[in-house]
Amino acid sequence: MAGLAIEAVVGWPEAVDKRIGHPVRWFGWLVERTERLGNRQSRSRSARIATGGLVTLFLVALAGLIGLAIQLLLPAGWLGLALIALVASSLIAARSLREHVAAVAEAFDTTGIEAARHSLSRIVGRATAELDEPAIARAAIARAAIESLAENTSDGVTAPLFWGALFGLPGLFAYKAINTLDSMIGHRNARYEAFGKIAARLDDLANLIPARLTGILFALCAGSGQAILVMFRDAGRHRSPNAGWPESAMAGALGIRLSGPRTYGETTSNDPWLNSGARDPSGADIRRALALYRWVVIAMAIILVLLGWINVS
Repeated sequence: MAGLAIEAVVGWPEAVDKRIGHPVRWFGWLVERTERLGNRQSRSRSARIATGGLVTLFLVALAGLIGLAIQLLLPAGWLGLALIALVASSLIAARSLREHVAAVAEAFDTTGIEAARHSLSRIVGRATAELDEPAIARAAIARAAIESLAENTSDGVTAPLFWGALFGLPGLFAYKAINTLDSMIGHRNARYEAFGKIAARLDDLANLIPARLTGILFALCAGSGQAILVMFRDAGRHRSPNAGWPESAMAGALGIRLSGPRTYGETTSNDPWLNSGARDPSGADIRRALALYRWVVIAMAIILVLLGWINVS
């Protein structure tokens, strides 16, 4: 709870980032080096799957052990709690996620589509430069921003808090390692499909419960029965076994359609719509999504307080 509070209020200060970087980028550097050493294209597919699996398990175990060492070495009492909260806050993304999505909404309101397109390109992997028709571009940018907010609420906030609440810093460190591995090597392309297969499957498993919790929280905080109906009806249509839950709940809560066809580089994906038949989102809907997101984060904080009170009592 303290880690979430610190991150929500302060985030990761820019001065600190410039001086020492960020723990996730430190780990990303390690992933990059091990991938270059282990992912040999000359090896068979099965050998690359096995090698990637071993690398994945080693790095996740290493991250968990580092978290355990920090937790054991820190002093007891309030000082230890404060230090654990500071460490935990670096691996939660409540404030940073809000800021990135809010930048897209701000661009819609002030500087127009090009600025919104640029802000969007910082948080999504799909192509944004080809969105030429103004009406289509505005809807596609708004849709991508809201989808990113919904999915990353699970990946960047709910899941770290879930695994941290269960297992402390070891759980939080291990989860962030899994999520970082998936984002870097869990892609379905010639280079990573085999080597990153275990990382991708492990990430699916780690987000199985958090994604569904996030969807439920979106629906409950919106007070929307429609969100619940859309979530249980459409979540399974999503290409991801997890992202469909928060995204479809968000679509139902806002009365908009999400997902659908999109482009990643040279690949076009004809994904089905979530909440098909609803209208396309607008820039104003990004603001509405951010307002709902704020209530979901508050709900998570309340849940953590209740869990802590139950644990102490």
